[in-house]
Amino acid sequence: MSAFATRHRTLEVQGQQVFYREAGDPTRPTLVLLHGFPTSSHMFRNLIAALADEYHLVAPDHVGFGQSSAPPVDRFDYSFEKLTEITLAFLDRLGLDRFALYLHDYGAPIGLRIASRNPERVTALITQSGNAYVDGFTPFWEVLFAHAKDRQTHEPAVRQLLDLEATRWQYTHGVPADRLDLVAPETWLLDQAGLDRPGNREIQLQLFWDYQFNLGAYPAFQEYFRQHQPPALITWGRHDEIFGAAGAEAYRRDLPEAELHLLDTGHFALETHGAEIAALIRDFLPRAR
Repeated sequence: MSAFATRHRTLEVQGQQVFYREAGDPTRPTLVLLHGFPTSSHMFRNLIAALADEYHLVAPDHVGFGQSSAPPVDRFDYSFEKLTEITLAFLDRLGLDRFALYLHDYGAPIGLRIASRNPERVTALITQSGNAYVDGFTPFWEVLFAHAKDRQTHEPAVRQLLDLEATRWQYTHGVPADRLDLVAPETWLLDQAGLDRPGNREIQLQLFWDYQFNLGAYPAFQEYFRQHQPPALITWGRHDEIFGAAGAEAYRRDLPEAELHLLDTGHFALETHGAEIAALIRDFLPRAR
């Protein structure tokens, strides 16, 4: 087996089984990859393979996603605070004291809670459609913020975001026609299989509702940026209709030295620009140590 092959492992954390992918030499700099909705560590499969010769890569599935435990909503606190607690405990169990963070979508409020509360442990930030500012929230969010205020009235509309058509759209919107054939259909089919598991839609509805509290954490994230000036690489889909490009550009207000790359794609930039993002990371991380 290649020394750079990806291992697929599970670790018990606070009574939950946390699945994760791991590759590379653990003595090399570590990059922790935190996925978003509605996917899993699967979104990083190609990036892990591309970087494993030079970095130690660890990509967990959040509880409720992928191959990790997905207890029903009445048996687990599905909140971003709890997912942060689980993720930090997971990193502690692995003995990872220093690491860079790759943040995507839901991974941003989780990872930025960790970074802002433990700045000495985080060597750098890489964000791909991972908001830390109210800038960039698109019309996609209107029904979700309405749902946060009135769950009963708006739940039928929000449930439509959990259907196959919506999952496929997340992967294909904003992708130029000549790059659509780079998006593997198993991506949205695998994600949909997770959403369709008994009880999982209730999990996702709870996290949709809880997302509102992430915005209240933004000032703490921004203060962390200003005070600690972590090295930051921003690789964002210019045509992302979930987290718009304004969310990427907002980072430069508090991190003026951040490297900003708006790519000609949508929300899941790794599917169409994986090689470009891997090259940017190889150039960026050695300068961020």
